[in-house]
Amino acid sequence: MNHIEIAYRIENARKALLGVSIGDAFGDSFFGDLEQVLGNIYLRQIPETKWEFTDDTVMSIAVFEELERNGGIDQENLIKQFCINHDLDANRGYGATLRRLLREVQNGESWQEVSKKAFEGQGSMGNGAAMRVCPIGAFHFDDFQKVKELAVKSAEITHSNIEAITGAVAVAIGTALTAKMKFDRSILTPIDFIDKILNELPDSDTKSKISKSKSVPYNYNIETVKSILGNGINMTAQDTVPFAIWCTAYNLQNFEEGLWKAVSILGDRDTICAIVGGMSILSSEDLNIPQLWVNSVESFEKSVFRRK
Repeated sequence: MNHIEIAYRIENARKALLGVSIGDAFGDSFFGDLEQVLGNIYLRQIPETKWEFTDDTVMSIAVFEELERNGGIDQENLIKQFCINHDLDANRGYGATLRRLLREVQNGESWQEVSKKAFEGQGSMGNGAAMRVCPIGAFHFDDFQKVKELAVKSAEITHSNIEAITGAVAVAIGTALTAKMKFDRSILTPIDFIDKILNELPDSDTKSKISKSKSVPYNYNIETVKSILGNGINMTAQDTVPFAIWCTAYNLQNFEEGLWKAVSILGDRDTICAIVGGMSILSSEDLNIPQLWVNSVESFEKSVFRRK
């Protein structure tokens, strides 16, 4: 590990987790009557909400704690913590496939076998692996190889499909880039940001769609953007991560604007906003991180999921 204080790395990862939790709770508040939701987005009004986070943040907490403990990912320990945290509160929006996987692991099956046999042996290509890796990129921002290694390790225990793994690596690298921007006091253009992520990805449909995002102007009609990049409605990596990367690329200094843009595409809005929030909070200007949101979101530090 390069000679940067561990305390700095942990605080970076904690800030990424804060961004995930804010984005997660923010996005989750926009489910409901579509006409009312669209009106709220148009007026930039957050619906009445308890600001509670979902499984996106719960699983990110476990990843953060692995990094906090030893700077790495112990797969056996991580899957165990996923199971424990799920049972502490199962009503956090977990998908059916993940619920089944965790149950089978708790019943004694190995995660290696359970993860690989999902979807008739193809493995899950869901967006769940991407939604929880921001702390990895924030912690190891100065070592892309380490970021990729740990993103894969955190992903494959539940998502063995190359699409899901690519999505996780893309988000982790994206977070490393935003953390590096703050550390180096540098600025990246949207295209530079996307290109640097693409350089680290294996060939896959997810990589192809992220590449396609470079040709999508920020001022395109959001329905057109959705038709090109997806909005997470299918809950797959290739339907979620390309838009989240694109949205972040154009809001690297503006956390608040990034989340409003992210939620406007609807779809899997809590997950998309969690990913955008986790990446953009690290490079954003502090004045563009609303203190009211920071103060209002459910505290992951005080939650039952946080090991003391």
